[in-house]
Amino acid sequence: MNTTATSQPNTLATDDIAIGGMTCASCVARVERALKKVPGVTEATVNLATESARVTFDATQANDGRLRRAVRDAGYEPREVAAADAAEPSSWQGFAPVAVGLALSAPLVLPMIGDAFGKHWMLPAWMQFLLATPVQFILGARFYKAGWHALKALTGNMDLLVAIGTTAGWALSMWLWLTAESGEMVHLYFEGSAVVVTLVLLGKWLEARAKRRTTTAIRALHALRPDVAHLIGKTGSEKDVPVSELLNGDHVAVRPGERIPADGVVEEGASEVDESMLTGEPLPVTKGLASKVTGGSINGSGRLLLRVTATGSESVLAHIIRLVEDAQTAKAPIQRLVDQVAAVFVPVVLVLALLTLGGWWLARGSFETAVIHAVAVLVIACPCALGLATPAAIMAGTGVAARQGILIKDVQALELAHKVDTVAFDKTGTLTVGQPQLTATHTFDDWSEPQLLAAVAAVQRGSEHPLARAVVQAAAARSDVTVEAASDVRAIPGRGTEGHIADTALLIGSLRWMQEMGADLSQAATLAESLQSAGATVSAVATRDPAAGSAPRIVGLLAFGDEPKPGAAEALSRLRASGLRVCMISGDNRGAALAMAARLGLTADEVMAEVLPSDKAARVAALREGGHVVAMVGDGVNDAPALAAADVGIAMGTGTDVAMHAAAITLMRGDIALVADALDISRRTVAKIRQNLFWAFAYNVAGIPLAAFGYLNPVVAGAAMAMSSVSVMTNALLLSRWKGR
Repeated sequence: MNTTATSQPNTLATDDIAIGGMTCASCVARVERALKKVPGVTEATVNLATESARVTFDATQANDGRLRRAVRDAGYEPREVAAADAAEPSSWQGFAPVAVGLALSAPLVLPMIGDAFGKHWMLPAWMQFLLATPVQFILGARFYKAGWHALKALTGNMDLLVAIGTTAGWALSMWLWLTAESGEMVHLYFEGSAVVVTLVLLGKWLEARAKRRTTTAIRALHALRPDVAHLIGKTGSEKDVPVSELLNGDHVAVRPGERIPADGVVEEGASEVDESMLTGEPLPVTKGLASKVTGGSINGSGRLLLRVTATGSESVLAHIIRLVEDAQTAKAPIQRLVDQVAAVFVPVVLVLALLTLGGWWLARGSFETAVIHAVAVLVIACPCALGLATPAAIMAGTGVAARQGILIKDVQALELAHKVDTVAFDKTGTLTVGQPQLTATHTFDDWSEPQLLAAVAAVQRGSEHPLARAVVQAAAARSDVTVEAASDVRAIPGRGTEGHIADTALLIGSLRWMQEMGADLSQAATLAESLQSAGATVSAVATRDPAAGSAPRIVGLLAFGDEPKPGAAEALSRLRASGLRVCMISGDNRGAALAMAARLGLTADEVMAEVLPSDKAARVAALREGGHVVAMVGDGVNDAPALAAADVGIAMGTGTDVAMHAAAITLMRGDIALVADALDISRRTVAKIRQNLFWAFAYNVAGIPLAAFGYLNPVVAGAAMAMSSVSVMTNALLLSRWKGR
């Protein structure tokens, strides 16, 4: 069980329950109905591919025991969620019943093969009975058990169809045998029932093996966690402890070639770390003093001493695993249509089988022939493939995306992303490196450059804004600058920062903000325009007398330069070549934004400049209102509203946690090329869903009439039904071959 309480006032909790015995889309619908009837349950999603349910409920009204009892009362087996990090089972696991069925059915099929060559190898009736009966009632017991539970619940499922169909064939054979004249050779249908049961078991085994392959990504992520960490004691000695016992603040040693046991900060040593399984980035990343490292990545040739910053469920790896598991458990909107079809499918098939029985009996007068054709209808109509079509494709798509460093936490976004026609990008940190440097300092009146730098660094020392960090770094690099303490520092969102140094109020921010406060820009305007036209981002520095309440007086200009991310221009070109509209949303002045746009290959009409953080969401909403399906790509706190406002929010994993929580898709490395990859995965996944649904429906739409009109016997129908599930799973697994460009 995996239960987590939320912070909502009605104490909502989430419970994951593994469920045994589900075989088709009808089973899924039945379990969901049973869970939703439990008082306090607000949402229940059942996934046939993972054989699990995720239930959201009010913990004051329901609990894990009630939910499991509801699953059992519905006729299914509630189980503990299997540990995803357990050893991968053998590919032949569960094959024993299939092997027994094949061994017992083979002699029954042998006469059919002999007939094709003019040989008559018909087995005596008693021998056919001895071979077929164990297959029917021992190996096929699972179908009777599940079918009986379905009948008690006044619903139907695949097991009920198989049980009714094969029992009818077996019973018809018994009747023909027992009513035959002594010494008369009658044609019996024991082989049909036995082979159908065996083929269905074979199909379910192949399906289960394919399901295990769809969870490869989860198992690979769990396998990244090492078992042991080298804990550094107070005396400096090393002691091996289980990783599960690590605490925040512990110091651990990581030897060359070992996996890093937990998230941490390097306090001693230098090395290169392979983060490819987390980010998809194939090149090792250099780590030194104060560098952040992620648990699960592989240390290179250097020994590192780390201070642990996050363990267990709070680690980056655990967060990634939760996102992938959530996406694979969730149900795509298109699946709701399948559920509606499944709810009426089995009753309709039972009616069609009765009509087939009656029609052939009336037309030919042969009850034997009528039963065989009705059995064929029941067998071929099993809706296994319908239940697997969507979840199998989603599991494969989200799994391969995770291996490439693309985390998809919202299945609805995955389904919607293929419709995106407009991609909007934040500029700083998304399209650019996000580490601007102070390139020029200009002072006015009697202020000197060291004095200006010292004052600005004092006010912005505690800020995380990229421009603030650039000033602080520039001031620290100069020996003639002494940074004093500032007081009453406060950030003005979208405009700048204000603080006090001694008796002077200092304001650092955009020229627009200065103009709003009535500052005289006459002596700075020409220089600012020149710097902006050269592509610089310009901030103004002003003083103001707090007592007099006068307008600010400009005392300096700061010019900052940033660089486009490597490959950003090519990534934008690739998006444009695929027919997408791209645009850049920036808070910079238009001159600086256009200069950067030119370096990125963007045109002037693809740039939205001087956009306040609070207005980014409005710009995205305006694009949507214009009829576009919009993906927003950003990395900062101020991008979160825009990410949430977009049809599909895509956050850079190198950005802030707020942005990643607001987005439906997270790119684990700061590579813009992953945006096109994420959209491509969406297109391919949706294509697989549609293909799977087409084939699932096609098997039934084509197969049921053929069986009803006598063109398919039960054996062929059973083989076709088994292959429908296998083909759906195999088609979905083709997604695992996808590789980003």
